[in-house]
Amino acid sequence: MVLDYICLNTVIRFFMYRLVSFALLFFIPNHLLSQIFPTEGSKLNYRLVGFSFPQMKGGKYTLEIAAGYYSNTDSFNRNIIKPIDCNTNKIIAEIPAFGNVYTWRVVPAGKHSVKSTLHHFSTLASPKTDTAISRLRIISKAKKYKDAYVFIDRMQAMYDMEGKPVWFLPDTSYLVNKISNAIDMKLSPEKTITFIMNDKIKEVNYRGTVLWIGPNTGEVSGDTSEYYHHEFTRLMNGHYMVMGNEEVAWPLPDYKPDSNMETDILRDSNNVYRQKLKFGTIIEYDEKGRVVWAWKSSGYFKHSDVYKYKTEKGRFQVMDVHENSFFFDERSRVIYVSCRDINQVLKVKYPDGKVTAVYGNRYNADNTVTENVLFSGQHSVKISGDGNLYLFNNNVVPTERPKLMVMQEPYEPGGDLKTMWEYVCTPDGMTDHERAYYENQKERIRMKDQNNNRKKVHFTSGGNVMELPDQSIFASMNGPSSKVFIVTKDKEIIWSAIPEQKDANDTLWEAAPIYRASIIADKKDLEELIWKSEGKKGQ
Repeated sequence: MVLDYICLNTVIRFFMYRLVSFALLFFIPNHLLSQIFPTEGSKLNYRLVGFSFPQMKGGKYTLEIAAGYYSNTDSFNRNIIKPIDCNTNKIIAEIPAFGNVYTWRVVPAGKHSVKSTLHHFSTLASPKTDTAISRLRIISKAKKYKDAYVFIDRMQAMYDMEGKPVWFLPDTSYLVNKISNAIDMKLSPEKTITFIMNDKIKEVNYRGTVLWIGPNTGEVSGDTSEYYHHEFTRLMNGHYMVMGNEEVAWPLPDYKPDSNMETDILRDSNNVYRQKLKFGTIIEYDEKGRVVWAWKSSGYFKHSDVYKYKTEKGRFQVMDVHENSFFFDERSRVIYVSCRDINQVLKVKYPDGKVTAVYGNRYNADNTVTENVLFSGQHSVKISGDGNLYLFNNNVVPTERPKLMVMQEPYEPGGDLKTMWEYVCTPDGMTDHERAYYENQKERIRMKDQNNNRKKVHFTSGGNVMELPDQSIFASMNGPSSKVFIVTKDKEIIWSAIPEQKDANDTLWEAAPIYRASIIADKKDLEELIWKSEGKKGQ
């Protein structure tokens, strides 16, 4: 009889609790409900959670979070992870794991304060954050920037400086070998996240809600697609700028055909031979996806030194100049364009599109090349805070390692760059398996280039550089080493790590073939990224 009474009492208390909770939610004004985040039943793609709630009397609070779903306070109290004191009604807290359910509430300061109702949310599980599949292995612990966070683009995830995943892109595009084709993932000036994936340019908020997708109609390329690649950036004025491709049937007045016509040589109705060449475009879109400015490298190269560089048969030796990065210096209204396969950096005046300087190789009319000694196979060209040009130099000479380069531009037209600082990258921290793979790839490419009678090894599948507030440089190396690190101007490594994935047999770890990594070094930027996801666009 007593047991029946206890059971009945428990059932009544449970239904009374749910009834009161429902009543509270029903009668709480909408403007107060909108202040509660995470909202009831939210499914989050991150572990750094912005908690917000209505202001209460006193202005001091304790945030309590418990692992698991609890509907009564007794069970909740027994499973609180850690109470967090705060002086505002908004706080960012890290929760332990993905693929879990959490219950939370707010306790205002004071003996007679009224505790909030229990709220619930969960974190999504994803292979992108499964550390049995992919990981960021720390080589050197952070001596500075300990609160920074790093995007690894092809893993579609963000990690803290201890190598723990804290965010992932909630998208189903997760390809073979656990690595996707997302590239150039980074924080925008608007504190959103931009990237290129599957020939689409996208902007999302912290929740992964798509805010903007660029058109891809071929309006600039003249084809069915713009063929977006390498670099996509949101500008300070709210516009978007991206690299694309344009294929041009280039006239060859000096071409000498033989009996075996080459597949990339065409002959039109006027008996003019043309060579199919790939050139780059840079497109600027406004917020509505309208083209407001575009530049085509073909217009420049037709009148450049490269145009004179031909074989004895009269065809062009440079098949693909391979534009692989740009940087728009919005202060000076100049765009710097890196062309990897001809080892050149172009300086383009905006908006007229005139090339005002060329740094790197010189291609001569007698089919010789004057090779620059500073960089080759370069990626990720940028301008530093003090106005110097800096880049990731893949340094495709067989005996050389990649370098980070900072160079001063010449004061006079036609002058040369002057090296102000450089750092030679190392593969330190690689496992024996990774190092063997690295050396095997290096030898394979060297032999391939020997067979093609090429002087240089093109080992150039990525690389990135970003200047930090203290002028240290965050860098990511190209594959297959894929190391990410921070180096000071005194050439001290103050943090380094290697993104890794399991091999095809799921037995050995190997360096993941990332394209670019990027960093959020400023705590305020991170906070703004998180809080903006609560805004109108992110709903």
